[in-house]
Amino acid sequence: MNMQDTITSLLECSFAPSHVEVENETHRHNVPADSESHFKVTLVSEQFTGLPLIKQHRLVNEALAEPLSKIHALALHTYNPDQWQQRQQTSPESPPCKGGSSAS
Repeated sequence: MNMQDTITSLLECSFAPSHVEVENETHRHNVPADSESHFKVTLVSEQFTGLPLIKQHRLVNEALAEPLSKIHALALHTYNPDQWQQRQQTSPESPPCKGGSSAS
């Protein structure tokens, strides 16, 4: 199983999300072609209702403890269902890599 699938599976098991999206953004960075090092996660779960953002992110970090030891960067966008609706079901775009993007 690749890292993207591993992260998705762990999030689905841990949060029963109404929406989960794991995007491998490694290609946007100056790393070897077969690397799996940079990911963007958008996660919508009832479990986040009433929790401050820092607690939401701590829960995700706990659920992903093993994969996090093997990757370089994880952008987290966590929402409860109401917040997700208010955002019109979109998460922010990732900024361009400032550390030597291979796409530049």
